[in-house]
Amino acid sequence: MQQTQTKTSQSPVHLSPTASAEVKKYMEEQGSGETAGLRVGVLPGGCSGFQYGLNIEDDAGEDDMVLESEGIRLFVDPFSLQYLNGTEIDYVTTFQGSGFTFNNPNSSGGCGCGSSFTV
Repeated sequence: MQQTQTKTSQSPVHLSPTASAEVKKYMEEQGSGETAGLRVGVLPGGCSGFQYGLNIEDDAGEDDMVLESEGIRLFVDPFSLQYLNGTEIDYVTTFQGSGFTFNNPNSSGGCGCGSSFTV
């Protein structure tokens, strides 16, 4: 059964305005429907033990928590939620390139790639 929660200061995961704008732009380019959202996940692997995953999906999974942040629906599975609580996802542009970054208060370390972390 899906659980729905809207963005509040206590929201487990939220997007920065810059990240939200990038996701909206991508979703518009892909012609995503009304029920589409951004899957935010944590997967075992990467050079530090866990890695982040982002993907546009048409609808939430059966066990997903459905959040809303900056006008974007976020789908988070129970496994990932335990590692993402309090995480802000941002989008940055530097001389080295652009991409999403994760400010995760649960992370105790990471690696140079920025997409892998340890708890």
